[in-house]
Amino acid sequence: MSNVKTREQIASEFGISRKTLYNWLKDEKLPIKGRLVSPKEQKVIYDKFGKPNKGRNKWADG
Repeated sequence: MSNVKTREQIASEFGISRKTLYNWLKDEKLPIKGRLVSPKEQKVIYDKFGKPNKGRNKWADG
């Protein structure tokens, strides 16, 4: 896993907006604090939502 990432980078990996990522984290009560996401926090996100497919938003497929 890479180093720290911004929330915008994580959202981009999933093909969603930063606001949508915020809502996902809030809905799932994931304790991600601050603007930067540590590798440990990234693991929590990827474990919950799956590892994103680069360039493809799996949620847009319906």
